[in-house]
Amino acid sequence: MALDPQLLEILACPDTHHAPLGYDAAAKTLTCTECGRVFEVRDDIPVLLLDEAGPAAGSGAQSEVS
Repeated sequence: MALDPQLLEILACPDTHHAPLGYDAAAKTLTCTECGRVFEVRDDIPVLLLDEAGPAAGSGAQSEVS
C-alpha cells in the first residue's frame, strides 16, 4: 500500500526549515528537498524522527547498508 497523496502534500521535514518531502515508493523513503535527510516509511507509516533519519545522499557520511 502506498502513502496517500493527500498525506504527502502536508508532510514536511521535522527540522526547523520544514521543507517538503519527496517520496520514493520503491525505496519506501521520504527525502527532504532542502537538507536531503532520508526518512524511512515503515508499515506505511512515515518515521519523521531526526534521530532516525539517514544522511543526505552524497553527504560523505556512512553509506546505507541493507
